Amino acid sequence: MKITIHIPTQTLELFGDTGMLLRRYKISTGANGVGEESGSYCTPRGRHIVRARIGAGQPENTVFVRRRPTGEIYTPQLGAQYPGRDWILTRILWLSGREPGYNRLGSCDTMRRYIYIHGTPDETVLGVPGSHGCIRMRNTDMMELFELVPAGTEVALTA
Repeated sequence: MKITIHIPTQTLELFGDTGMLLRRYKISTGANGVGEESGSYCTPRGRHIVRARIGAGQPENTVFVRRRPTGEIYTPQLGAQYPGRDWILTRILWLSGREPGYNRLGSCDTMRRYIYIHGTPDETVLGVPGSHGCIRMRNTDMMELFELVPAGTEVALTA
């Protein structure tokens, strides 16, 4: 398996071991564009892997804070109560850079920046940049991708 994230088209593609395209999803990347520096709220580029898979068995729309379920299930009413909250829902694929000095180690470390592929509220607009650096997906798409992708899967983020 391999994931390619095309930042210009705001799409995520999943390829099988033979290179065949298996799935294509609409996503949303960083509203601040691309960049690797900590604190930039940009989406990092380059070669990564899925370092950890978080949320197996949780219900769809489970709310996560610091990679832990809060006990909340997202609803539009909950969203209205906390309008500024950055919602991380359903499942998390935590990314780790593979290129020292570019997206790994130091002030550009993707994993230490807590960059994930994760679910987002259904009313979130996808297809345009809008996140704080993570890759947002529809919850149903996130659940499907999560079941298909093991830890260690290669992820390429291209600008």
